[in-house]
Amino acid sequence: MVNIEPSAEISAIGVMSGTSLDGLDLCCCRFRFADNRWHFSIEAADTVAYPNDIKEKLSTAQNMAALPFALFHKDYGKYIGETCRRFMQQNRLSPDIIASHGHTIFHQPDRQFTFQTGCGANIAAETGIPAICDFRSTDVALGGQGAPLVPVGDRHLFADYDYCLNLGGFANISYEQGGQRVAYDICPVNYVLNHYSRSAGKEYDDNGQMAARGTVSEELLNSLHKLNFYHQEGPKSLGREWVEREVIPTMEQYAISINDKLRTFCEHAAQQIAKHCRLKTEENKITRMLTTGGGIHNTFLRARIAANTDAEIVVPDAQIINYKEALIFAFLGVLYVCNQINCLSSVTGAVRSSIGGAMYW
Repeated sequence: MVNIEPSAEISAIGVMSGTSLDGLDLCCCRFRFADNRWHFSIEAADTVAYPNDIKEKLSTAQNMAALPFALFHKDYGKYIGETCRRFMQQNRLSPDIIASHGHTIFHQPDRQFTFQTGCGANIAAETGIPAICDFRSTDVALGGQGAPLVPVGDRHLFADYDYCLNLGGFANISYEQGGQRVAYDICPVNYVLNHYSRSAGKEYDDNGQMAARGTVSEELLNSLHKLNFYHQEGPKSLGREWVEREVIPTMEQYAISINDKLRTFCEHAAQQIAKHCRLKTEENKITRMLTTGGGIHNTFLRARIAANTDAEIVVPDAQIINYKEALIFAFLGVLYVCNQINCLSSVTGAVRSSIGGAMYW
C-alpha cells in the first residue's frame, strides 16, 4: 500500500471510459478526511477524444481472438498511461496515485466474470505513478454484480442529495434506505440513443433534436417495458451484451423512423427512471436528485424525465456533470490505499463488502 493516512491530503487522478465511447475522462482531485467526512476539490479535468483506431478496437474487442485481445489490453493500458502523462504535464500535476476504471468489454456477473481492458502495469510504467485498476473483479468473485461502484462516492461525497442519478451509457441511481446504500442500473440510455444516432450519420442526438421530431410508438414502448430485466428484484446491473441481445432486437421489430425510435426510447428511459424516484421523505418534502453524466446534455431527455417525476432535478456545475464518475474512481483509489471498503455489498449483492482493485507500482 501507499503510505498515506486517511487524515492526510491525497491527490489522485481518476480515469473513466464509458460505454458511449465519447473518450477518456481524466479528473485530478485532492481528498481530505476531516470533521468525520470526506472533502474533495478538483484540480484539473479533461476529456480526450479517442483516436479512430482505439475507438474501433474498443467497439469490437469482444470479438477479437485471444492474442490480439491480450495485445490490445496492453496497448490500451499504454495509451491510458501516455494520456495521463500528457495531462499531468499540461496541468503541472503530481498525483500520489492513478485509479483507472478501464473500458468494460465483458460483464457477465451471473458467470462470475467481468473484464475491463487497459493494463495497469502499462499505466504505471508510462507515468511512474502507482496505478490501481480492475475495481470490479473481487466483488464479482464474491457473488456480486461488480456494479455499480459509484454509490460509495455518492454516499461519502454527495450525501446532501436524496438521489444520485447518472445518465451515461446506462442510467444508474443510488440512495440511502434503512441505513444502507441502495443502488442499481435502471436502463440503457446513451448506449442505445447513440447507436441509432450513428445509423443516421451523427455521433449523438444533439440536445435530443431528432427525438423531439419523432412520435412515440406505444407498441414499441410497451414491448420495451416488458423486458425481463425491469421486473427483476434486488441488486442488478446491465452490460453491452444485454442491450445487443434484448433491446436492439426489440427495437428492430418495428418498422418506424429513426426519429420515432429515438423519441420512443427517450420516453421509455424517462418512465423507467421515474419509477425509481419516489422515495418518501419527512413531511413529503420534494426530493432532490443530483443528475450527472453525458445524458444530462440531452435537454429533450431531461425534460421527459422531469415530466415523469416530482423529484427536483439538480444539475451541478459542468465539472461535476462531466467528470463525476472519473472523480469517484479517483476516490475509490484513495479508499483502496487507505485500506477502506470501496465496494458495498448492499449495492452489488455480494456476500460481503470488499476493497476492490489491483495496484501496479
